[in-house]
Amino acid sequence: MSGTVIETERLYLREMTMDDFDALYKVLSDPEVMQHYPYSFDETKVRAWIERNIKRYEDYGFGLWAVCLNETGEMIGDCGLTLQNIEGEMLPEIGYHIRRDQQRKGYAREAAGAVRDWTFSNTGYPAIYSYCKYTNEPSYKTAEAIGMKFLKEYPDEANGITHVSVIYRDEGERT
Repeated sequence: MSGTVIETERLYLREMTMDDFDALYKVLSDPEVMQHYPYSFDETKVRAWIERNIKRYEDYGFGLWAVCLNETGEMIGDCGLTLQNIEGEMLPEIGYHIRRDQQRKGYAREAAGAVRDWTFSNTGYPAIYSYCKYTNEPSYKTAEAIGMKFLKEYPDEANGITHVSVIYRDEGERT
């Protein structure tokens, strides 16, 4: 559990390294997991994803972290905080991707809830957002499960229509 940033009952989140390529490739190259994403991932895009997050750790102290099972140490996805362009504004956003065989076990909710708490404890952001393609019901249901509320939908080139949820600091401290 070296480099652990966050620990929950069943998971720990840590900074990604290039050693995570194989595990992350299983997640990001899976057409079913990524069906709501604007494009599919090949090896080059997965390597760039890891590199981008390593740079985020250096620049901001956060990014998408490797989601690992406490019991085995196995990486099953990613979850974390990034700054994303949401309708023209750079906002803190919780993102998550969990390997298909590990979905529907509450891992995305558990990791995202921990990232929400970490964000409100370690940053000054007054709100945290989650955004996804409007058809990605599992993603926005996960956002709702950690206390986020629907904020808006807007037309967008990548998603057609983007669904945005938000939780404000004072709400996050009560959940």
